[in-house]
Amino acid sequence: MVQQNDTHSKVVGYILWIFGFLGAHRFYYGKPVTGTIWFFTLGLLGIGWLIDLFLIPSMDRQADLRFHPGPINYTVAWVLLTFLGFFGVHRMYMGKWLTGILYLLTVGLFGIGYLYDYWTLNDQISIRHATRP
Repeated sequence: MVQQNDTHSKVVGYILWIFGFLGAHRFYYGKPVTGTIWFFTLGLLGIGWLIDLFLIPSMDRQADLRFHPGPINYTVAWVLLTFLGFFGVHRMYMGKWLTGILYLLTVGLFGIGYLYDYWTLNDQISIRHATRP
């Protein structure tokens, strides 16, 4: 049964987990600190990565409780960031056209903006949802 506040997808979480030794799934579920640790330690030398196989359902539930649905789909924004982030497509999807075009022209502000969005994308979406008319 799909819950009403299903902001993040377990399927996408598991797909990102495949690359989890880089922390992608942890960033997706709103855990940027541990995502960064996973990135620099290759998933705590693979041990944390394997443990996360079993933790993804609870990370998904926590994200669903923490983040609220709205017109911007978290999963779509994360897929766009992960695969097209250097081109700013995720920012254009969120209605941030100016910075999206800036990312397009500067390859994600030379990669720094891309990393910034990995840390803050969930919160950026939450703020957009909270300030919508």
